[in-house]
Amino acid sequence: MSSVHFLISTLFDLYLMVVLLRLWLQFSRADFYNPFSQFVVKATHPLIAPMRRILPSIGRLDTATLVLALLVAALKLVIVNLVVQGVGVDPLSLVIVSGIIVIKESLTLIMYVLILRAIMSWVSQGRNPMELVLAQLTEPMLAPIRRRMPDMGGLDLSVMVVILLLLFIQKLLGDLFGIF
Repeated sequence: MSSVHFLISTLFDLYLMVVLLRLWLQFSRADFYNPFSQFVVKATHPLIAPMRRILPSIGRLDTATLVLALLVAALKLVIVNLVVQGVGVDPLSLVIVSGIIVIKESLTLIMYVLILRAIMSWVSQGRNPMELVLAQLTEPMLAPIRRRMPDMGGLDLSVMVVILLLLFIQKLLGDLFGIF
């Protein structure tokens, strides 16, 4: 049954990351006409469009996308518990654990995007349209660290600093909640 658990968890986690990426793209006001952004929009639009009629945005936060992320995490928990483990889920714990899963996947997504941006900066040298979107997403996190770090002679360690901070936050949340 561990292979079924792995497959279900992986599929839900991948879609959850796409939903969280849409939320991040909207929050950072990244270029939505970029091919990478269009993939994210097309993958999530069928579920988010009807929800937007009911849930209005609050400032830059798209509540429909956030609710969809929580629903995907909750559905993952229900399916894994019912199919793999054969037990039900308490509604209160479902809400709490779904929120924790969304936070965990958000931190993981940020790390993946930072690593991808670092690798692309070595390889593509600004010729890839995806690089622009990744820069729009990560620059608000990296710029304040770059300003505070001493000049390293062209070596940018800000990505490493942010990844270490994200790993620390994940470990801290793991100590507090025991789920990470």
